[in-house]
Amino acid sequence: MTTYLFTHRDCLFHDTGTGHPERADRLRIVLHQLDLENFPMLERRDAPMATREQLALAHTPAHLDLIAARAPQAGIINLDPDTFMSPGSENAALRAAGAVIAAVDAVMEQPDTNAFCATRPPGHHAEADRAMGFCLYNNIAIGAIYAREKYGLERVAVVDFDVHHGNGTQDIFEADASLFYASSHQAPFYPGTGAASETGVGNIVNVPLPADAGSTEFRGAYDDVIFPALARFDPQILLVSAGFDAHEKDPLANLNLTGADYSWISEKLMAVADKHCEGRLVSVLEGGYDLEGLAEGVDAHVKALLRA
Repeated sequence: MTTYLFTHRDCLFHDTGTGHPERADRLRIVLHQLDLENFPMLERRDAPMATREQLALAHTPAHLDLIAARAPQAGIINLDPDTFMSPGSENAALRAAGAVIAAVDAVMEQPDTNAFCATRPPGHHAEADRAMGFCLYNNIAIGAIYAREKYGLERVAVVDFDVHHGNGTQDIFEADASLFYASSHQAPFYPGTGAASETGVGNIVNVPLPADAGSTEFRGAYDDVIFPALARFDPQILLVSAGFDAHEKDPLANLNLTGADYSWISEKLMAVADKHCEGRLVSVLEGGYDLEGLAEGVDAHVKALLRA
């Protein structure tokens, strides 16, 4: 098994301002962790920039025009109370979306491969026509629809273990039976979506977890609900919104996962990909705001991808 790491230095130049939790140090700590001697087998690749045509797979023309028009030449502007742009943000966001597209190409065209996209800004809150929750473009939704369109796939799945519900991915997928979205997330919590009753056209599976839930509740959500639904869907490629903000140390949430839980979920997702997708799995960095917890989670996750 070859594991590709897609990233780009442009993603460090998305400046969200002093004190913002989604900061460049997040990516620095991830890349530092993956530069350690535990990861010599990673195949590192520069993320390309996504094209407008590729972004339009998941976003409206009006949204793409807005992001281009609001990109500042200097300083920092806000798109909503949480979501900011600086002169480096547009290129960073294009690289983040392009990473997922390149990763899809890699795993579809080369047997026995998977990929991890270490980029920012994250994407799973961005809806078809709205940036929000630190996210400009919905990187994983773009990659999922690209996989379907380019490779003629009939069933593309996204599993999201970020502590926040991926309202944007659900928004883009919920009327399309060829796209499957499953999420475990803290609730009630930002962004206020993700009730178990939100099922789309039978292609959406949400498992809300209460504050202070930990390993038992998290693993039960997958074993009892998400994995059976995913098996019934029988995906041809699996994409993962890999957020590490359900870690017990994370300052923005109240779940209690550890590195052992991220190893467990990652190994389980690899088993799903092996059984249903010929091993084709693309993982995409989402949240994770305590640097130590983020490094621990990424370490566990990528070791599982490498089968290390």
